Amino acid sequence: MTDFEAYRASAREFLESVAGEFGKDARRGLDVEQDLALGRRYMATKYDAGFGGISWPKEYGGQGLTHTHKLIFDTEEAKYGMPVVYFGISLGMPVPILMHYGQDKDFVKERIVKALRGEEIWCQLFSEPSGGSDLAGLRTRAEVDGNGWRLNGQKLWTSWAQYCDYGVIVARTDPTAQKHKGLTYYWVDMKAPGVEVRPVKLAAGDSHVNEVFFDDVRLEDSQRMSPVGGGFAVAMHTLMIERYIATDSAGFGPPLDVFVELAKTTDYNGRPAISDGRIRSQIARNHAMRAGLESITARAMLMMQAGMEAGPEGSLNKLVAVRSRQKLSELAMDLKGQSGFAYSEHNSPREDWTNSWISAPTGRIAGGADEMLLNTIAERILGLPQDHRPDKGVPFNQIPA
Repeated sequence: MTDFEAYRASAREFLESVAGEFGKDARRGLDVEQDLALGRRYMATKYDAGFGGISWPKEYGGQGLTHTHKLIFDTEEAKYGMPVVYFGISLGMPVPILMHYGQDKDFVKERIVKALRGEEIWCQLFSEPSGGSDLAGLRTRAEVDGNGWRLNGQKLWTSWAQYCDYGVIVARTDPTAQKHKGLTYYWVDMKAPGVEVRPVKLAAGDSHVNEVFFDDVRLEDSQRMSPVGGGFAVAMHTLMIERYIATDSAGFGPPLDVFVELAKTTDYNGRPAISDGRIRSQIARNHAMRAGLESITARAMLMMQAGMEAGPEGSLNKLVAVRSRQKLSELAMDLKGQSGFAYSEHNSPREDWTNSWISAPTGRIAGGADEMLLNTIAERILGLPQDHRPDKGVPFNQIPA
């Protein structure tokens, strides 16, 4: 048995042993607060069993293993429906960025272990009402205040902010510089005076995203994680990670075998739907597409393991995975007929086709809208010329609002 096979076996053994306490059946009927509390207990149990921070350095509380080990565990974990959704962004982007750029290493180590155990959650404060996916157009400002900074402004679409202890944020520190310059990257205490979080109800009925207001929030200079005016580069590092971490080949919709099972058990013209050539073609196309995306992700993980930065190919993952999830969910609803309209906000988009379909548009906006991703693919992967940008080279405070 290879090392990876042995690791997969040990992961399955652990997950089987706790599935009854933490898995999808144990979560049914719980409200968000109850499910989050269950998730915190699961994260602590997972950490104590040696499955927290699998690919992170041991000096930061991780296990010091490879990204392949992490991918193996994540694949097995997904089968059980564990309550990990609240911690995905926290451990996916903000905490790794803190590990890389945080000034106070003792503070960083303490935050990482608490985040791995589910005791603390981090959010990512990027999008704004006026900027959308144009991160360089943000208007939240941080102004020098003695030996620190004073933060004012508003962020929007911040996932799980209502439950977060800390967040990473980009703010404008020099409005006279060009839009991609004059930005600085910080971490912020979400419980600090002047921080107000207001949940936003989405079409699917849930309120996991929020608008966040900052009114004279004090930041110490030790909370700065980029050079002054150099925040855009750190933000891009964050987004490169996000476009691999914050999606999977299924676009966070149901796995393909769930669709195959539906096609086997659904009658279509007197025969199982899976016997229809058009349905089989869609299954084959989705299988090939997902395998391709998983290969791109595996390559990126190996690059990061080797100390390299993941490339812009992550934009392909984000764009294709969620689009295909939306189309496959629509096809599944068509196969189900009238029963496809039945909807409950308590169903998981990973298990229920209707919930997956109605929440897919949110996924096509989060982490960069389709149009932004298409630009990235065109310019950074295909090498096509940039669109005309009338604000290029113009000081930010001279761009018409």
